[in-house]
Amino acid sequence: MRSASDLVRAAARELTNAGVASPRVDAEALLAHVLGRDVADLRRALLLGEKVAEADHTAYRLLVEQRAARVPLQHLTGSAHFRHLALRVGPGVFVPRPETEVLVDLALADLRSAREQPVVVDLCTGSGAIALALAEEWPTARVHAVELSEEAHAWAAANVDGTGLPVDLRLGDATTAFEDLLGGVDVVVSNPPYIPPGSVPIDPEVRDHDPQVALYGLGEDGLQVPLAVAARAAQLLVPAGVLLMEHADVQGEAMVTRLRATGAWSEVADHEDLTGLPRVTRAIRA
Repeated sequence: MRSASDLVRAAARELTNAGVASPRVDAEALLAHVLGRDVADLRRALLLGEKVAEADHTAYRLLVEQRAARVPLQHLTGSAHFRHLALRVGPGVFVPRPETEVLVDLALADLRSAREQPVVVDLCTGSGAIALALAEEWPTARVHAVELSEEAHAWAAANVDGTGLPVDLRLGDATTAFEDLLGGVDVVVSNPPYIPPGSVPIDPEVRDHDPQVALYGLGEDGLQVPLAVAARAAQLLVPAGVLLMEHADVQGEAMVTRLRATGAWSEVADHEDLTGLPRVTRAIRA
């Protein structure tokens, strides 16, 4: 048997050499996963010098090797944290990112001035992260979500079931979805594919493991899909309804300009994420 602290130190060195951005954090998260404990409990065990059984050591080594090969941490643990939720994720679905949380904050601010039971639609829901966060944090909202990919939809369905939150999840194309809600939606949220075709992500975790259908927005600037989704949002929203759409940090000005040019939107403005980068465009249905 080896001490847990020795295992974590060795794993962190290996992950550092592999170029993992947060080696110590990932090393602890993987060992906590193997031992079936939360990270805070594991850290207490590290301080107390607890030992790890050989079988757990072997399982841990396998996970560390995969993480060093840049398999996403969330794929190895099967879980991603978003807002107050722990969501199931894995191959075939986009792993939710912390920078998307600003979109949820903006949506909550708009819901405060909406009707008593506002209707919210999440277009391109992926794992269901945004829809589920809004359903949890604004319980009176009637939340609907749609996903095109069958694989991602299956993960979203598992998250709806796992959280027990009342989200109407559908499988389909975001640009034609929700015929039954046309003109009746208060807030549309979306984190669509938006990466420009020539901008291949640097991180192997994204480039090699996030599904391409969730990454690339098509067109020369990557805005073909986002603008098509925004056009559907305009059809779904009530007059003065709100669209909130995530985009790449280089697309803020272009997104605002392109939405204004359609004539469907007023008060189009961009908002920064927690790192100070352009991230979410907000527009009011004219």
